[in-house]
Amino acid sequence: MDDAQIRGFEGWTVLFDLDGTLVNTAPDLLGALNHVLAGLGLAPVALDAVAEMIGHGARAMIETGLKVQGAVLTAAELDAAFERFIAYYVDHIADHSRPFDGAVDALIALRAAGAALTVCTNKRQDLSERLIAELGLTGHFDVILGADRATQRKPDAAHVFETLAAAGGVPERALFVGDSRTDERAARNAGLPFVFVTFGYEAETAEAIGADATISHYAQLVSALSDLKDQAVASPRGR
Repeated sequence: MDDAQIRGFEGWTVLFDLDGTLVNTAPDLLGALNHVLAGLGLAPVALDAVAEMIGHGARAMIETGLKVQGAVLTAAELDAAFERFIAYYVDHIADHSRPFDGAVDALIALRAAGAALTVCTNKRQDLSERLIAELGLTGHFDVILGADRATQRKPDAAHVFETLAAAGGVPERALFVGDSRTDERAARNAGLPFVFVTFGYEAETAEAIGADATISHYAQLVSALSDLKDQAVASPRGR
């Protein structure tokens, strides 16, 4: 990464999704889900059966896992299953979850270049903060805004705008990094350029997502963001 790639992010904000973008959380989320299923006398499910649901919250994962097993719960039973999921997940939130390769180096480079860094996630606030703290990443971020702290969660633009406002940023000088269609829609709804990471949990192809830039490793991120930043300065988007 040369000096030209890591200069000039002063006044810019980069928003990151969390699960599947910054951190590979699938092993611990799947462990919590299968713990719940086992308690219901059901067989475990494989990751590919629920991977798409990871960005949609624990309840969506549980509902999908139950559907895979052909099981139906009452609303009260589903609420109890959700509570068991959260209780187990809190205790095992970083057993196997790790930042994707190169993510920490990219965060360090962006901060050194002057960027404000934020997390805009549909994960609950307390779980997001706990995971990030357990992985030693808290100091990299100016703002962490979970779904329950936003007026409306992603893909609603309000989640993006509220994250930006908390960091003192503006949409005209912001870039979004995510791994899902939900992230892409959130970025588009807010008028932000979008970088798609291909190593996350989205079933759609990179071509279908149609991001402004696509990366397959974090070593490519700073350069991709720098290019999008320069394009945004040269050709401001109408908002």
